[in-house]
Amino acid sequence: MRHLKLNYVEFPASNISATKRFFETAFAWTFTDYGSDYTAFSDQGLDGGFYKSELQAKAATGSALLVLKTDDLEASLETVKSAGGLISTDIFSFPGGRRFHFIEPSGNEFAVWTLEQSA
Repeated sequence: MRHLKLNYVEFPASNISATKRFFETAFAWTFTDYGSDYTAFSDQGLDGGFYKSELQAKAATGSALLVLKTDDLEASLETVKSAGGLISTDIFSFPGGRRFHFIEPSGNEFAVWTLEQSA
């Protein structure tokens, strides 16, 4: 039963087309446009969308931080950089894993993590 489970997340985006290009390039996301001020993504673990706004979602200002999971953190870091993402926190370790944070073209913060590798 999916009643009262997290189902959808929305982010502000000052430049929806640049944000779409970034996520298409970095993570192969696909989008459905609903007019010029909204675009939606699905099948990414949690469905969601970007709406036209000058606001930005960053953990430092109280926003929830959405974290993507990867099997290869270093390769994902390079993919984010080559797609135009700004690395805001370089790779660091925490109990059970490692992650980095990045800012996408509209200024929203996301993170990517992986399980800690056994030696």
